[in-house]
Amino acid sequence: MTVCLLGFAACNEFLEEKPLSDISKDEFFGSQQDAYSAINVMYRKGVMSLMNSGSFVGSSYMYSTGFRSGLIDNPSGRGNNPFIAKMQTMSLDPVTDGTYIQNLWSGPFETVVRNANFALENLPDCPGLTDSERRQLIGEANFFRALNYLYLVQTFGSVPLILKTYYSLDDIYVQRSSERLIYQQILKDLEVALNAGLPDRPMPANGFRISRGSVLALAADACLNMAGYPVQDQSKYADAARYAKELIDNPNYALIQHAADMSNPANRDRSAYNTLRTSDNEKEHLFVLEYDPVIANAGEKPTWCLPFDASAWGFKYQVYINAWNPSPILHAVYDPVNDLRYQEKQYFHSSYTTPDGIEHKFEKIAYFWWEDAALLETARAEKDLTVYRLAEMYLIAAEALVRAGGTVTDEAASYLATIKARASLDRSFYEIKSELLTLSPDAFVDEVLKEKIRELLFEFKLWNDIARTRKYPALDGAGHFTFVPLIGATNPWGATYTENNLYFPYTDQVRQRNPLIDEPPLE
Repeated sequence: MTVCLLGFAACNEFLEEKPLSDISKDEFFGSQQDAYSAINVMYRKGVMSLMNSGSFVGSSYMYSTGFRSGLIDNPSGRGNNPFIAKMQTMSLDPVTDGTYIQNLWSGPFETVVRNANFALENLPDCPGLTDSERRQLIGEANFFRALNYLYLVQTFGSVPLILKTYYSLDDIYVQRSSERLIYQQILKDLEVALNAGLPDRPMPANGFRISRGSVLALAADACLNMAGYPVQDQSKYADAARYAKELIDNPNYALIQHAADMSNPANRDRSAYNTLRTSDNEKEHLFVLEYDPVIANAGEKPTWCLPFDASAWGFKYQVYINAWNPSPILHAVYDPVNDLRYQEKQYFHSSYTTPDGIEHKFEKIAYFWWEDAALLETARAEKDLTVYRLAEMYLIAAEALVRAGGTVTDEAASYLATIKARASLDRSFYEIKSELLTLSPDAFVDEVLKEKIRELLFEFKLWNDIARTRKYPALDGAGHFTFVPLIGATNPWGATYTENNLYFPYTDQVRQRNPLIDEPPLE
């Protein structure tokens, strides 16, 4: 009983959830606790749950980003989960692979309809809330509806736009809406959230609740995607830059800085990237998926940092796979000598020495999710998963300013140079900026896209940039990194991209449950 009581007390401190399945609609939303419970559940559901990690399979979120791009491999897990290989070869079948695809569809839609919509319908009249609390919780509900719809439109294209909760079988069949209408609703929801009085500080400084910074980051990303394919509303580039710049210019948010001189290899454990890798409480963090080693641990991400035979090296987990293994194309995007992120035990590593002094060497793989305590003591990972951070806002602003204005400005070059200089071991900010100012707008945008791959490789953003720009990362004849048109490009697995495989197919379950799904989308 003592253990149970202690566990209950701990859970109360970690986004307590009140089970909704045992409470009728008329009984719920009767108190402040009900209101918070209705919002708290969305921190773990829908697209948030897809980010959780397993062993061999990695995570569902990875399926729809890295594996989908063909640029990431899971050599150990591929044989245990054929869905990974089908992602890489673009041979998904809506019937035989329906269970996997349906998981990517149903979770986000359930969060939208059963949670976000339900909360938005009932929060205005819920007793026990101050006006400030009510506004902030409504803002959080709008944020999560927008977040889940952004994932759905990026993954499936045009989808049903459902803005109410179902209490009967009336009007349960909903025709799809176009991508343009989905993005417009996303931005409407985020506008509500931006006016909700959310605290203007990094998410960790806000008790790991959604802050204004979280909303601005999602809005900048949504506008950048709406400006690209397939909607191509280029007016949204200016909006993306505006949202990103509000974060960049706000002293409440800041990039992580190196704690020592990085020209000395002995200091590199104090780099900004090792702080990013190990700390959950930085001003750079805008939106994260919070984990706790006891209540909700981070799964098996540390095992993704080791080859399969690491099970014999004295670690606490049972299975080890390099589940986020970059292809040669992605290794080529880094300067192997002068990019700090590529150096040993920054973003990657290539050896491990056991406590008894035995060194094991392997091909360079991810180090980003390494946790000493989890691997060597507890088998319970606790590092939060970053979804948005300030570095991405610098890169969004740099690209959006140039695309909006058609010229490489000093401001845009400064934003890109800031991120590149933090990672450079041989060039200063001013040297990099001067070089960027000589580029054409197209060449500058390519530099931004390369830097997004380098900087954000472990935040699962690969496919979204490929799809919205229709530019595919490749190697030229000399083995150098470049971009080629996406349609007609061949990925490392020999599959050629066509218009038909830019989105996941609708499953038979979806078609059977909604006979309107194959109707032309509403425009």
